[in-house]
Amino acid sequence: MLRILIRLYLITIVTFSAAIYFIPDLVIKVFHERFVNYNLDQSRGLQSLIVKQFHGVPTEQWTTLAAQLDKDFSPLHVALVRNDDADFTPYERERLERGEKVIRMGDWGWRTLAVSPLDEQLSVKLVVPPDPLDVNLLYWSINVLIGAALLACLLIWLRPHWRDLERLKNTAERFGKGHLSERTQIPPSSNIGSLANVFDTMAGDIENLLNQQRDLLNAVSHELRTPLTRLDFGLALALSDDLPAASRERLQGLVAHIRELDELVLELLSYSRLQNPARVPEQVEVSLDEFIDSILGSVDEELESPDIVIDVLLHGQLERFSLDPRLTARAIQNLLRNAMRYCEKRIQIGVRVCPKGCEIWVDDDGIGIPQDERERVFEPFYRLDRSRDRATGGFGLGLAISRRALEAQAGTLTAETSPLGGARFRLWLPTPV
Repeated sequence: MLRILIRLYLITIVTFSAAIYFIPDLVIKVFHERFVNYNLDQSRGLQSLIVKQFHGVPTEQWTTLAAQLDKDFSPLHVALVRNDDADFTPYERERLERGEKVIRMGDWGWRTLAVSPLDEQLSVKLVVPPDPLDVNLLYWSINVLIGAALLACLLIWLRPHWRDLERLKNTAERFGKGHLSERTQIPPSSNIGSLANVFDTMAGDIENLLNQQRDLLNAVSHELRTPLTRLDFGLALALSDDLPAASRERLQGLVAHIRELDELVLELLSYSRLQNPARVPEQVEVSLDEFIDSILGSVDEELESPDIVIDVLLHGQLERFSLDPRLTARAIQNLLRNAMRYCEKRIQIGVRVCPKGCEIWVDDDGIGIPQDERERVFEPFYRLDRSRDRATGGFGLGLAISRRALEAQAGTLTAETSPLGGARFRLWLPTPV
C-alpha cells in the first residue's frame, strides 16, 4: 500500500510541478496583449515621473541624473540607452522610435524591463533585478509546504482505503491458505464495501462447494470400503473351496479388481485428508541420508525388473533437516513408483541442502513428459495418453498427492527434463522459520 501512496504522490507532484511550469506561460502567450497593457498601466506613473526628471534638466546632465536615480532606486537599475540598442528586439525598437513605452515580461507575467523614450535617440530603462537567494528559498519553501499539504491530504484520503485494502489482502491470503471461514468484515459504508461484499459472497460459495466436495468424497470413500471388504472376504472364502481352474482364475481376477478398487479408495482418502486446511504439518528433524534410505527400502520390493538400478546422489555434507516425515515420504514414494513405472533401466534420486531449504529430485531414463503436459500431470485423475492402460497408468492420483503433500509444508513440486533423458521431478522444501 505504501507503493500506491508513493506512486499517487509522485503523479500528483509531477502534475502540479508541470502545471506550474507550463500553464502560466501558455496563459501569458494566449493573453499576451492583455498582460502587456496591464503592466504598461501599472508602470505608467513611475515611468512618467522618471521622464519628467530627465526633461527637467539639460540634456548634458542626463548621464549624471541617470547615475543618481540608479543609486536612489537601487536595487532597481536605471540607465540611459540608445533607441537602437542591440539588446532591444525589432518590435521594441520600432515602438521606441514611435515614442511609445516598452515593457518586457518574465515568469508569471511580471515585468522585468520598462523603457521610456526621452527623445529620438535616447531612452531611459528601468530593469527589475532577479529575486535574491533568500527570497528564492522562501518561494521554494512555499512550494515544499504546498507539496507537504498535498501529501497530508492524500494520507487522510488514502488511510481508510489503505486500512480496508490491507484487511481484504490479509483475508485473501488466509483464505488461500485454507482458512475457508475467513471474511473481510468490511462495512458497506467503506469505499470498497461493494468489493468486499463480492469477495465475501464468493468466499462463502467456495467454502460451501469445497465442504460439499470433501464431505461427498469422504462419505463415498468410507462407504465403499465396507462392501469392498465384504467382497474381498467372500471371494477369499470362495477361493478356499475346491474349484475348477477356470473358475478359480476368474475369481482371482475379481479379487485383483477389488483390491485395485480398495487401493483407489485409499488414494482418495489420502488426497481428501491433504485438502484439509486444519491439518498442521509436523516438523521433525531427520537425518536425510537415513530418511532417503528408509524410503528406498519401502519401495524396493515393488521393483518389477531386477535390472533397474537406483542411484542415490548426496551432494555435500547433508545436515539434519526439519520436515514432516510422513508427508514427505509419501511424496517421494509416489515419485519413485512413477519412475519405476516408466523408466528403462535407471532411476536416480538426488539430495542437496542449502541455507534456504532442501532440494530432492527423482530422475528416470524413460520417455519423459511433454512440456505442455508438465503441469497437468499434477491434476487429480489426469493421465497422459500413452498411460491410459491401468497396467502402467495408475489412477492419476499419485502425483497430485505428492504435490499436495509438499504444498502442505509450503514446498513445491515441479516436472522438468531429466539429464537421463526422461522426466525429473524436483521437490523443494524451504527451511522452517
